[in-house]
Amino acid sequence: MSDVDESDYEGPGRVYDPGADHAFPDGRLNAVLEVIQDDTEITTYLEAQNVNPVKRKGYNDHGTKHIEIVRNRALCLYDLLKAGGVAFNGASDQGLAEADEGVIVALAATLHDIGHVVHRDGHAYYSIPLAADVLDRILPEFDFYDVEDVVRMKGEVLHAILCHHTEETPLTNEAGVLRVADALDMERGRSRIPYEKGGRGINTISSRAIRNVTLRPGDGTPVMVEIEMVDAAGVYQVDELLKAKLRDSRIEEHVRIVAINTHTDDGDLVERIEL
Repeated sequence: MSDVDESDYEGPGRVYDPGADHAFPDGRLNAVLEVIQDDTEITTYLEAQNVNPVKRKGYNDHGTKHIEIVRNRALCLYDLLKAGGVAFNGASDQGLAEADEGVIVALAATLHDIGHVVHRDGHAYYSIPLAADVLDRILPEFDFYDVEDVVRMKGEVLHAILCHHTEETPLTNEAGVLRVADALDMERGRSRIPYEKGGRGINTISSRAIRNVTLRPGDGTPVMVEIEMVDAAGVYQVDELLKAKLRDSRIEEHVRIVAINTHTDDGDLVERIEL
């Protein structure tokens, strides 16, 4: 399996790309991805939501690139967990199809940060009404969703959005996947904008210490997350941010995290940290 990078995810036998064929029933995920990646309202939100956190507060990137990375890694996690025999309950509890699990993950990942257009603080709560309006508009466009399906899908997507960055505990594995995937966007590129503007906060500095994040099938667990650091500051991303998101995510027992600290860019291994 290749590394997960900012552009795509190559999983076991399939590639997450709107134009590719996926092993999901009815091709629903591909149909939804094609729409949301070209929707003017959504793409504008993804650009506008970066103003408050980055331009006005000097935080890390929360815009279009962040969403692309989180969505791809969320689908990667979902894919690996499914391949590892992990059952998902969000869609099934609502009587929705198995094909809707990936759609819930993709929609929630795409819309989870749009509340930033209102304010960085409490943004998950502001994301709820804004995302609800978007979902009310786009979900009925798909002929595989009737009115009842739209209501149930919207509820599951909003649940995942709410739980990604709040004290609310995820009640579904779909929500847990988004919560963890959000923390997996931690490489150097995440800190590029504030770092170039002089930002030196712990989030920025620790992000600069992360060189690469790889997701693959684990040995004894469905998912192995390998994090390559070049400075001890990267431990903050792993121990404070990722660990906190993984806790009570419902998928923590299925994910193994290993952080490798090389200290220098020459690849000399000096430390291995495992959660």
